[in-house]
Amino acid sequence: MFINNCAEVLGLPQEILALIHKNNIKIEMANSREELLNLAVGGADNVNFDVSFDVPGRGVVRELEVTRCKNGVVANFDDIYMRRRDPDSMVIADDAPTDKPTHEERFGVAFDGIRKETLTWLFSQETLLIIPFISGNAQVKLGYPSLAILPANAAFFGAVLADLQGFIPYSELPYGFAPSSIIYVAPPFRHRYYDGKQIVVHNRLPQMHEIFSFNLYPGPSAKKGIYGVLLNKGERENWTTLHASTVRIITPYENTFTILHEGASGGGKSEMTQAFHRQHDGRVLLSENMISKEKIWLSIAESSELNPVTDDMALAHPSLQKSRKLTVADAESGWFLRVNHITEYGTEPETEKLTIHPPEPLTFMNLNATANASCLIWDAIDDAPGIPCPNPRVIVPRRFIAHHVDEPCEVDVRSFGIRTPPCTREMPTYGIVGMFHVLPPALAWLWRLVSPRGYNNPSIIASGEMSSEGVGSYWPFATGKKVKQANILLEQILNTPSTRYVLIPNQYIGAYKVGFAGQWMVREYLARRGGLKFREGILQDARCPLLGYVPEGIKIEGQLIPKRLMMVEHQREVGEEGYDAGAKILQDFFNKELEQFLTPELNPLGTKIINACLHHAAVHDYFELIPKL
Repeated sequence: MFINNCAEVLGLPQEILALIHKNNIKIEMANSREELLNLAVGGADNVNFDVSFDVPGRGVVRELEVTRCKNGVVANFDDIYMRRRDPDSMVIADDAPTDKPTHEERFGVAFDGIRKETLTWLFSQETLLIIPFISGNAQVKLGYPSLAILPANAAFFGAVLADLQGFIPYSELPYGFAPSSIIYVAPPFRHRYYDGKQIVVHNRLPQMHEIFSFNLYPGPSAKKGIYGVLLNKGERENWTTLHASTVRIITPYENTFTILHEGASGGGKSEMTQAFHRQHDGRVLLSENMISKEKIWLSIAESSELNPVTDDMALAHPSLQKSRKLTVADAESGWFLRVNHITEYGTEPETEKLTIHPPEPLTFMNLNATANASCLIWDAIDDAPGIPCPNPRVIVPRRFIAHHVDEPCEVDVRSFGIRTPPCTREMPTYGIVGMFHVLPPALAWLWRLVSPRGYNNPSIIASGEMSSEGVGSYWPFATGKKVKQANILLEQILNTPSTRYVLIPNQYIGAYKVGFAGQWMVREYLARRGGLKFREGILQDARCPLLGYVPEGIKIEGQLIPKRLMMVEHQREVGEEGYDAGAKILQDFFNKELEQFLTPELNPLGTKIINACLHHAAVHDYFELIPKL
């Protein structure tokens, strides 16, 4: 619907009000998700819509096609590069403290001129779509009024953002709404000034956090850009938003247990909230040896009930904490689910049912779409003939998620996930991580500083080599200083001594392919036993001290998990020789990544912990630096 006086009602900056009045811009706002989804396909009567822009020197460029299906609307980008997030998309335009590249450093010019040109272009469009939303979580009084301003033909981007962040219908806009952040969307500028790249510029003004999104893939802007807004607020106020999923588990024995799972993109966050993938006979395929083809099966008669709390962004504000445990609340209103692990019908029945027959139409990306037919989440669009896109997505409003938890939750265990490659004696890698390791708090902090991006990441554009996602695994989305974030994380660990820490790999354990089955089994095991209280002698020092402690063997429902899945050096394909070569790869990686934090600004305890690592500390040395209280 067109709104005449919304500019004043929205509390827009004077500069923007002047542009709207000068150019007599038509402003469109929506009163429902249905209106937004209709706008995404160009109108209520349309089934296909091309999102195109005139680019000087190139003519009309089509960015994506949007198709209306029975179960929602589907966007497919013409440029294969636009189908995954570029981890180097962020640049900073302002003069506030930052370790990120500034616009002038990266592109050789200050942003002021492009900013002015962008606003001139945007506010010369015949019609603009404005979407009010909340960054964070208003329910726990940690929500921040925000706006997105975009060309009306880019409404698909707006529909995704509205589901992710908490769309406010125009008729429900609260009196005195005053945005503290604004996303400006101007797709042609990625071609005009940025060689077609996914550039997102953050401009942190004293009273306003501006985000200029020069592309329509929502990952680096509608999702991670808003994450940057929250991280910036937290950095100023000494708290953070963790890059984590959280799930409260109710076991068949009615024990309640909450695990928070952090890690780089692809580290298993969304999967931590998902049920086991069972075979047709009900068993779970835990692992398969890639050389001998040996398969290890487990029979789990009754799974625990999963109550998802967060999917990717967990507010960890001190005001939420009521005990010695970390307490978190969801920072999003919708979940950006990657579904590449669902390869055929019957893989994950609950998710399949939700997306085929949703309560309301959904938004999808990178999936084959036929107008007025059902979009199927296992049918990804091809990046090349026979090569499906590895990043098919569906955005699900959290209110559609069964058994979800709205209130803040105390965390019993914080796990950290890492995608690990296969490891053998002949081809050693860092894939020496056993099914799970118990970490002393000091070592848990180090893992959050180095945050390995891991093997074969489907979510982002990456080289394939081991690299770091950066401090907290949320560094690609942060706008400020690494050392400041490192201090915040260390203080958080010190202030929540009753929360314990584990490390969980996915994809491979040595020569065994596990996918996410190992992660699901560890979740089930820890929930059923009530946490990490082991009797004396069960935990042993891992052969690689960076991996903390490891149980020699564990049982679940009377079934013993083989020792070779817990201690990779016992695999005959790996042995001590292959394990030690992998341990050196891991130690060298830690050494390289940690040295940058040794600055005068680092917490003195943090300096001690890093120096201990650089001098090859034993596990008990880490334990003594931050004893379990």
